[in-house]
Amino acid sequence: MSQAVQERIENLIKQNKIFVFMKGTKLMPQCGFSNNVVQILNSLGVPFETINVLDDSEIRQGIKDYSNWPTIPQVYINGEFIGGSDILIEMYQNGSLQEKVEVALAS
Repeated sequence: MSQAVQERIENLIKQNKIFVFMKGTKLMPQCGFSNNVVQILNSLGVPFETINVLDDSEIRQGIKDYSNWPTIPQVYINGEFIGGSDILIEMYQNGSLQEKVEVALAS
């Protein structure tokens, strides 16, 4: 991954308390896993930003290298890599996602 791509990824993560690297957009997710993440975050009523990795092949591969995680979507809260769809679903169901989001938005 080039230095420029790494810097773009780091800036996106730092500039947004909740950021999702996903396939598609918030309004039109283009895979079921990305849709799951959007639905969960929408249900919490929290602000979040996304980038469509299908529009940017450098970011699509770069985020996998950056996080050492092979799949998309990838969720970051307060600069911390949380995981993908399955992890978000589990955290949502056990209540830990709501706590993490509340702490992030309060900081």
